[in-house]
Amino acid sequence: MNRVFAIALLCGLGFRCAAQDQPLPQRDPVRVDEKTEAVLKGALRWLASKQAPNGEWASSGMEKDHPVAITGYALMAFLACGQLPGEGEHGRSVSAATQYLLDKVAPDGGYIGNRQDGQYMYGHGIASIALAEIYGQTKAASMRPKLERAIKLIVATQNPEGGWRYKPIAYEADISVTVLQVVALRSAKNAGLDVPQKTIDAAVKYVKSCYRSDSGGFVYQPQPNREPGFARTAAAIYSLQVCGLYDDPMVKKGSEYLFRNFRERNVEYWTYGNFYAAPAQYMQGPEVWAKWYELVKAPLLKTVFTRGDLSYWEQREGERQVGPIFSTAVYAMILAMPYHYIPLYQR
Repeated sequence: MNRVFAIALLCGLGFRCAAQDQPLPQRDPVRVDEKTEAVLKGALRWLASKQAPNGEWASSGMEKDHPVAITGYALMAFLACGQLPGEGEHGRSVSAATQYLLDKVAPDGGYIGNRQDGQYMYGHGIASIALAEIYGQTKAASMRPKLERAIKLIVATQNPEGGWRYKPIAYEADISVTVLQVVALRSAKNAGLDVPQKTIDAAVKYVKSCYRSDSGGFVYQPQPNREPGFARTAAAIYSLQVCGLYDDPMVKKGSEYLFRNFRERNVEYWTYGNFYAAPAQYMQGPEVWAKWYELVKAPLLKTVFTRGDLSYWEQREGERQVGPIFSTAVYAMILAMPYHYIPLYQR
């Protein structure tokens, strides 16, 4: 669809348009109120101020060690607020970050990153998701060859159980790495790239093998004596839904598990888990989403730092190795979800 026409159509349907100074009425019963709107604008300005000249985002600690992953998460925040390459207040930032990730696609195999990134498929997964979402909305021909290589690498490195793990080779699997690859495949398929259905089917089978019926939660790997967790469950039901299993009993039970186990503080993987939990609950429907959005919005607005027209978040109590860029990117994406700008999150 022509981008100008698409923007006009979305505005006509009641979606907030990035090019406008004033937001239009939002179609979702869950709305971004004025306070949250101001926080989101400040968060994007803060993120833009922290971007390096080469387009990456990385500051210190874990973030500095994984610039591809952090750049992918930051891009998702901008996309959630309606910013695209060359469009909107932060179009330049999005363009630079997109080019940075494209430049990181290896010519031999398509891995997004380098050995300094630790060869983690986490970074490859989130980078592939961001690029696929941008390609799906822009259809920029220059992006497709590199994105196709990145997606083919995911397909080629699926292990016999149907999952993925840290390195871009088919050997082991865990739920957290697997979910990112599944979501990347789905986003690419939505954008018109070829993704074998057997790859998706095998991945779904692996995710389901991590389910524990006694609790309704999901475990890290399908092995005896492993305990389910909030982040694992959020990731699992999110991945099942993007594969079309919206009404699967495991998804419903997983959603209930998330409500029972939501905590505002002293949770080690709070940021990571809620990155998945928000779209997972969003796709459960308006009633579930309205309850979840209010549940997660409250602690986010309580902990945001505001400096002039800038907003950002620091590491949360109980978390380790989580920097301000990762936190700000994830929380901004969550708060912006009622804008409906990311096609991947729509049923």
